[in-house]
Amino acid sequence: MPTIHTYLFDLDGTLIDSIRLILESYRHTLIQHRHEAPPDRFWLQGLGKPLREQLREVTQDQDEIEAMVETYREFNFLHHDSLVRPFPGIRAAVSVLKLAGANLGIVTSKTSKGLERGLFIGGLDDLFATRVSADDVSNHKPDPEPVLRALELLGVPTQGVVFIGDSPHDVAAGRAAGVLTAAVLWGPFTRAELQSAEPDYWLNDPWDITGLASVVKR
Repeated sequence: MPTIHTYLFDLDGTLIDSIRLILESYRHTLIQHRHEAPPDRFWLQGLGKPLREQLREVTQDQDEIEAMVETYREFNFLHHDSLVRPFPGIRAAVSVLKLAGANLGIVTSKTSKGLERGLFIGGLDDLFATRVSADDVSNHKPDPEPVLRALELLGVPTQGVVFIGDSPHDVAAGRAAGVLTAAVLWGPFTRAELQSAEPDYWLNDPWDITGLASVVKR
């Protein structure tokens, strides 16, 4: 098993349980603008993609997309703090990595504002110095650019790096960037739904993160 010195994490569905908030935000937005909303599974299939990309699945009208984005964000931020929480055990697991001297980073398709708020409410904002949001890249997951941007900020090569996420898009981005990948099973996707993405590791519980490989200080 290779020594892993750098752990990159997705945010939603991996570090924080925000899935209910996301789904309710989409449902509210589509009802407001279209008077009906697709089923939750429609949105889950694109989880990990930026908001505008998701909305392009229901409309190509750019003005309508921008109006939907405004509605979504207004609802999302209004209800964010009451519906978001860290997954049980996640802080303890990540803290072990930090104390061991591992490099830690966040790679998310959220805006920087949403990222910072999610980490704060989740009680995780002191653990990650390196953070890559949708505002920091031109191309988004499953494109490798966000993962490669995190590696650039950390100043590390692809060897010895694992990207941990809950969606097929996370695994695809990590694989395309040339790093190891780990799929978490405490998020909204089942193992069967993630199987085709072919992650290098399966994580059943947050504590499994600490057993991926030995951690060395750099």
